[in-house]
Amino acid sequence: MIQSFKMALKSISGNKFRAFLTMLGIIIGVMSLVILVSLVNGVTGEVTNTISNLGSNVVSVSVSDSKGKPITIDTLNEWSKEKEIGYMSPAASESMTVKYSSTSTSATVYGADASYDTIQNIKIMLGRFLKTTDVDNSSFVCVLNYSAATTLFGYADCIGEEISVDGYRFTVVGVLEEEDSSLTRSMKGDSVDIYIPYSVLIRVTDSVSSEISSFYISSAEGYTMDQAETKIESLLMERFNEDDDAFTIITSDALESAMSSITNVLAVLLGSIAAISLIVGGIGIMNIMLVTVTERTREIGIRKAIGAGRGAILMQFLVESVVICMLGCAIGIFFSWGILQIATVIVSSLGLTFKMKLNVVIIAVVFCFAIGVVFGLYPANKAAKLPCIEALHYGG
Repeated sequence: MIQSFKMALKSISGNKFRAFLTMLGIIIGVMSLVILVSLVNGVTGEVTNTISNLGSNVVSVSVSDSKGKPITIDTLNEWSKEKEIGYMSPAASESMTVKYSSTSTSATVYGADASYDTIQNIKIMLGRFLKTTDVDNSSFVCVLNYSAATTLFGYADCIGEEISVDGYRFTVVGVLEEEDSSLTRSMKGDSVDIYIPYSVLIRVTDSVSSEISSFYISSAEGYTMDQAETKIESLLMERFNEDDDAFTIITSDALESAMSSITNVLAVLLGSIAAISLIVGGIGIMNIMLVTVTERTREIGIRKAIGAGRGAILMQFLVESVVICMLGCAIGIFFSWGILQIATVIVSSLGLTFKMKLNVVIIAVVFCFAIGVVFGLYPANKAAKLPCIEALHYGG
């Protein structure tokens, strides 16, 4: 085996350029496999973190048919007394025109209550979020996200300032932190978001009523999200006459699971495409090995004449095929690492990090080894089966 390995290295070093061209298919295939799967893993990790930041114990409920029993703020207050349920908050939004001085822009105005920030894991940078008294008294106060503050005022410290929302005057009581998830920032862009009491949103717009069609809940301390989901589902089923088509329940775990399934399928598809490139590279190796066997026919004859058996000849060419594959694999992995480092620097503003996963490298190495064996076996067997006399008399 060691002797065959040394002979393989000597043969490759004797035809460096041809060996490199032979490896090129393997190099490209390995790079495709490692880079594509690593890119998918990097994006998946960022998306998962973004979903987790939305709240790990949040259940979203949408009502499509109230069955003549509409859900109101009072309904949510009653349900929130259940031991499994922690916080509940209505969810509604409307696009409105916001003005401050000479600056005017379109904003998404959310109707919320005092527990909305806790449920959605919203972080306050300046001031405060909405209070229960704001909702109960229908106070015209608002909380701006960071983009809204900088768009309207040019700076974040705008607590106490007044803005106009579709002609209604609101006092700014809080400013949210800038989005720390770069993926979220890239998806939302510079969206202007404003949070006002839900009771006020009902008054200033005709499209939102006291009938709540969407709301969020979180699990109470000591209870799991599954328990809270089960409880709210039973309450909704009881209210809507056991009709589960009247509402939809979505959890952050479900979103993460769906995203994970999608990205896993994508990784497999991209990996399969890269595997095809490796197979094409393997065909190239088999072609070159057949040429090599023809060129070294007299050498094969001489080795057989001095006592080399079929097994030794087969091992010699099979090892050479595997060595070519593994060298191509090593070069491909090295180039992949370099490209991933460059890609990470390029997209650093988005907060994405592309790392080479050990399991992907292992798959690439095993696959390349298998290709070296499978596509090298036929040329090696052909060399081993050459009759000694014919090989010695070969004049090619």
